[in-house]
Amino acid sequence: MTYTIVYSSRTGNTKLLADGIRSVLPAESCVYFGPVSGAEREVAQADVVFAGFWTDKGSCDEEMAGFLSGIVGKDVFLFGTAGFGGSGEYFSKILGNVGKYLDGSCRLAGTFMCQGQMPPAVRKRYEGMVGTGGDVCKVREMIENYDRALGHPNEADVERVKREVTRALAGWEGDGGDLAGSD
Repeated sequence: MTYTIVYSSRTGNTKLLADGIRSVLPAESCVYFGPVSGAEREVAQADVVFAGFWTDKGSCDEEMAGFLSGIVGKDVFLFGTAGFGGSGEYFSKILGNVGKYLDGSCRLAGTFMCQGQMPPAVRKRYEGMVGTGGDVCKVREMIENYDRALGHPNEADVERVKREVTRALAGWEGDGGDLAGSD
């Protein structure tokens, strides 16, 4: 079984997860590893697509959305990072929105989301909102969330995505796949 790892990573957060995924998969089965731009042709040659995205307005970015909508008849593992929010409920909502881009012939074989740190300009923008007549509690919450996101994805997040991929691999092996190199 062959695979591609395709990602859209504006700040490097999602690429960190992609690197972690790559580390638990056999290198000889990799058809493509890299950014979404230019990956369309290679995806056709792979059995499994690992697609990583950064969150934009509660879904994936436009480039990844276009890429996902072009995938046909593949097993897909979605993984992503979100700067705002850290709850499972919020992550599930994002994954549901992103999953809508997949063609009905694709099988969603696994998912993973974690928080990702945001650029410093975001915190400055939030700080600039203090005292502008808006909801002060909401602005403070946004600043606190920014601070919680610092350092993510961290080593624990990368280990968690690796475990989720390993779990998905076990399912593929049960379906007769050999991505993990088992006999």
